[in-house]
Amino acid sequence: MSRIGKQPITLPAGVEARIADDAVTVKGSKGELTSPLFPGITVEQEGANLNVLCNDLETKKTKSFYGLARALLANNVEGVSKGFEKKLELRGVGYRAQLQGKKLNLSLGFSHPVVYELPEGVSATVEQSIITLTSIDKQQVGQVAAEIRAFRPPEPYKGKGVRYVGEHIAMKEGKKA
Repeated sequence: MSRIGKQPITLPAGVEARIADDAVTVKGSKGELTSPLFPGITVEQEGANLNVLCNDLETKKTKSFYGLARALLANNVEGVSKGFEKKLELRGVGYRAQLQGKKLNLSLGFSHPVVYELPEGVSATVEQSIITLTSIDKQQVGQVAAEIRAFRPPEPYKGKGVRYVGEHIAMKEGKKA
C-alpha cells in the first residue's frame, strides 16, 4: 500500500476542485489544471481535503498508480495556488540570454545564436546570467528547463555551460605536464 497515496491533499483558500469520473479539475488564482484519473483510482472531497482512493488493491498496476495519482493531483493544487519556478544559470565568457517576446535568444559559444520558443503557459525573465522560468504546471516548467540546459550542459573541466542554480558539477583535473 502506498504511503504517499494515503495522505490527504489540503486545498488552500481560493482553490476549488471539480471531480469527474475520469479527471479532476483544480481551479485557483493562477489558472486551471486537469489531472486524469487512472483506472481503479477515485478521488473524494471532504471539506477542504481531497482523498485519493484505490479501489482495486489486488492488481499491481493499480497499486503503482495510487501514489502517482495523488502526487500529480497535489502538484496541480500547488501549481494553481503558488506556481512553480526553475532557475538556470549561464556560466561562461560571452554566454548571454535575451528575451524577445515569447522567444529566448541564447548566445552559448556556438557560431550561431540559439533561439528557443517558450511554449504556452511558461513565462521567463532574464536578469544578468540567470534565467527564471515560471509556470503553473510542474512537469512543463521542468521540461522547458531541461531542454534549455541540453543546448550546452556544463562541462566538467571549466564548468562552462547552462546549469540549474545550486547544481553541483563534479570538476575534473586537467592534463598534467
